[in-house]
Amino acid sequence: MTLQEKINADVIAAMKAKEEIALRALRGLKSALLLAASEPGANGVVSDDAALKIFMKLAKQRKESLDIYIQNKREDLAKVEQEELEIIERYLPKQMDEAEVRAVLTTVVKDSGASGAADFGKVMPLAMKALAGKADGKIISAVLKELLA
Repeated sequence: MTLQEKINADVIAAMKAKEEIALRALRGLKSALLLAASEPGANGVVSDDAALKIFMKLAKQRKESLDIYIQNKREDLAKVEQEELEIIERYLPKQMDEAEVRAVLTTVVKDSGASGAADFGKVMPLAMKALAGKADGKIISAVLKELLA
């Protein structure tokens, strides 16, 4: 079962269970998948890799909105974003913690032959490729800067 099919099945299940929060988040995911499927060359199908990238983008948007709402003391809006983020994260792979990211990045730095902060631009794309979908870009960047310092 592809992610697109799973989302469609989960939308139906949420409708039957009358789960308002899950339904709202799942409809957002389904909408994003339909937009991607209607793009030229997609042929109405979204691969699981493309779907994961879409879901990561949506999760990142929710996190950023959540931070803004918390800063502006809008708990009502922050709660909505947090609920939707929790639903979206069900479909994302488990995120690595900082220690796991550090271990992977140490290997990437060693393999690339990077020696200092000047090599950050060379190593960052390799790091992002190695950790695609497994860690947040902010964590990757921070740990990489620390390793190259």
